[in-house]
Amino acid sequence: MGAANLIRLLALAAIWGASFLFIRVAVPALGAVPLMALRVAIAASFLAVVARMLARPLALRRNARYYLVLGALNSALPFVLFAFAAKTLTASLMSILNATAPAFGAVLGAVVARKTPSMRTLAGLVVGVSGVAVLTGAGSNAAQGDAGMAIAAVLCAACCYAGAGQYARSAGGAVEPFNAAHGSMWAAALLLVPLAPFVAPVRPVAAGIWLAVVVLGLACTGVAYLIYFRLLREVGPTSALTVTFLIPVFGVLWGAIFLGEPVGWNMLAGAVLVLAGTALVTGFDPRALAGRRAGARAGAGPTR
Repeated sequence: MGAANLIRLLALAAIWGASFLFIRVAVPALGAVPLMALRVAIAASFLAVVARMLARPLALRRNARYYLVLGALNSALPFVLFAFAAKTLTASLMSILNATAPAFGAVLGAVVARKTPSMRTLAGLVVGVSGVAVLTGAGSNAAQGDAGMAIAAVLCAACCYAGAGQYARSAGGAVEPFNAAHGSMWAAALLLVPLAPFVAPVRPVAAGIWLAVVVLGLACTGVAYLIYFRLLREVGPTSALTVTFLIPVFGVLWGAIFLGEPVGWNMLAGAVLVLAGTALVTGFDPRALAGRRAGARAGAGPTR
């Protein structure tokens, strides 16, 4: 991975890590559904402008069902679940629990393929579940109040991401990644925007909260998608997976700096266990990335 893509990777992790911060700030005033309706509407509008500049038609007649399912699983449902959880959980804890998505994806893939999980996968699941237990156990200062439903919501959101990944691989066909992002975002807007008027804001919305909503939709969703799909094209899905392990670092950092969220021993230990479990389940090994990069340098030329 070259310097430019490394910068993109770190920028993406920082942006997506910040999304939990902006959700935490805005959801108490707006509520879960209106906030996420605004998020996807802003992101869809931004991606529409980019699509027009790039001359990328959506081919709605051919791909409408694909966009709708992907929009529900990859955006509308998980976004609302995260917003619901943000009323109770800290941004730091949500960013760490979000890192379980690749583990859910690996397990779901094994179920779909009717393969018996390997010992490494089973060990990873045990380690990951232990990490969640440490994060939410007695004496945890990461969660506030009764966090059981909120934690379940975040884990369900991570499972939705896993399901979306499986669906995209099986039904995506020739749909380009950018079109998948653009079309699914409009589908998510179609699902959420009609519901927003029925959920009134909880309290008057200050200018700072509106700014958080705009940044959440524009930067944390629209721009982040562009960076992510650029990484997929440049370095491939295995290297792009690294962002999963970096998001909690920035999520915890932004939560501590801007919201004053405490970082206790249980959060650090739980984060290590969750990330280690995810690495085991997915087979992710940073040494393999380094080896592949060295091999590319020693070979005939770059791999891309």
